Amino acid sequence: MVYKLLSFGFFIFLIFPEKNLDGGECMDINWQFIISTLPLYQKAAWITIKLGFWGTLLSVIIGLVCSIILYFRIKVLKELVEIYVELSRNTPLLIQLFFLYFGLTKLGITMSETTCAITGLAFLGGSYMSEAFRSGIEAVSKTQIESGLSIGLSQTQLIRYVILPQAFAVTMPSLAANCIFLFKETSIVGAIAIAELMHVTQDVIGMYYQTFESLFMLVVAYLIIILPLSFLLSWLERKVRYAEFGN
Repeated sequence: MVYKLLSFGFFIFLIFPEKNLDGGECMDINWQFIISTLPLYQKAAWITIKLGFWGTLLSVIIGLVCSIILYFRIKVLKELVEIYVELSRNTPLLIQLFFLYFGLTKLGITMSETTCAITGLAFLGGSYMSEAFRSGIEAVSKTQIESGLSIGLSQTQLIRYVILPQAFAVTMPSLAANCIFLFKETSIVGAIAIAELMHVTQDVIGMYYQTFESLFMLVVAYLIIILPLSFLLSWLERKVRYAEFGN
């Protein structure tokens, strides 16, 4: 946490030097413009948070289901999940969004921009979450699974009481990294005309030609979103690992 705050402070120091390297005065920053565009960035930030939240939540659900299917090698579904994971991980999010938003209309399937963005984030994130969960599930000792079956636990009870608690503890670092990754990937969805932070920044630059101020607001907005999320996930990771392993 201290390292991240120091990094942010160093970034502010770099963009607000007392003098330029050539000895001249530093550029003037149009604070009035920054203040006037705050409502735009505030609205865009809430849209970004909404997209990131729902995309991440659905990714966790999809990833968990896929990892269980892969671990227990459920026939037919296993092959479908493997195809999905390879397809999702080996194609860019931008192409996935274009296919969902423009391509599916040829099949008579239409989605709103928001639905398409959340679907795209969930489609991409689910494959990464499934790999993270699978590694956590495979880390659970076979002896514990066999012991659970021997005392009469059903497969559902085994997953709920034996496998998942330990899998979550092991995979929390990967899950946290994937969550942050998906929130940052929301910067791509502006390509389908969603007024999230990146899209708003491009519009503001195009209308007012205040490039530095607009990009500065973009960086600050993402830091305001990502840093608290990072701290929360780090705290949750420590809590989960302590509850499971006691350290």
